[in-house]
Amino acid sequence: MSLDVKNVTKEFKLRKGLSTSTLVAVNDVSFTIEPGTTVALVGESGSGKSTIAKMILRLETPTKGSITIDGKPSNVRGRALTAYRNQVQMVFQDPFASLNPFHTIAHHIERPLRIHGKVSNSAEAREKVEELLTRVNLEPASSFADRRPHELSGGQRQRVAIARALAPGASYLIADEPVSMLDVSIRLSVLNLLARLQREENLGVLYITHDLATARHFSDEIMVMYKGAIVERGPSDEVILNPQHDYTKTLLAAAPDPANHGKLREEVRAEFAKQG
Repeated sequence: MSLDVKNVTKEFKLRKGLSTSTLVAVNDVSFTIEPGTTVALVGESGSGKSTIAKMILRLETPTKGSITIDGKPSNVRGRALTAYRNQVQMVFQDPFASLNPFHTIAHHIERPLRIHGKVSNSAEAREKVEELLTRVNLEPASSFADRRPHELSGGQRQRVAIARALAPGASYLIADEPVSMLDVSIRLSVLNLLARLQREENLGVLYITHDLATARHFSDEIMVMYKGAIVERGPSDEVILNPQHDYTKTLLAAAPDPANHGKLREEVRAEFAKQG
């Protein structure tokens, strides 16, 4: 079983006064995510990364192309759409906005369990909620379950969001900048949690980020996105240590690297100077 994105394009119609224009946010993108692997999608803001995530999640519809899981298409409705969403879930960027402040942590995790038919009664739901909280290292689970989001730290909230994504029994997680809103001191622990869950659950993960350092150490493959297209892809170490595309080199030159002492940055500047 794999998640396949094939020749996907997404266009948005823009209207200004009486005139209209077309914005191509994603242009003919294809890739595959296998169970038990992490693929990093890197690029600057506005490059189309989140649009791809929304299309996989069926929050946006591709203008062209197809998205399938195990050969089954995503462009379905009703129960078939619910079954599709059983398989693919999202961990949003901002844990402060993705949780409803009026509801308990137990409510946030129990709701997808009930929607996707994973529990049949309240006692079973409570047991499953506490099991999921334990899996994301929120213990004692019974105490966290009865709290509300404002009583948790940013890292704890993101762990709740991860538990909620796992609740339907997802095979694939779309992690859209999952640590960018967190303190630097706790980012690694959340990424290590995702890595552990990936191994234990054999999850396929699409890790969307602009942080090349975490992309290298957390992912098996890196895809570099620029202006809606994939301009470079390959094993993580190969892309980082031996970049081929000028845009990839520019991203690396912009990233702090004390060991490099600016050598790559100077090479990129010289290359662009030669191109005029």
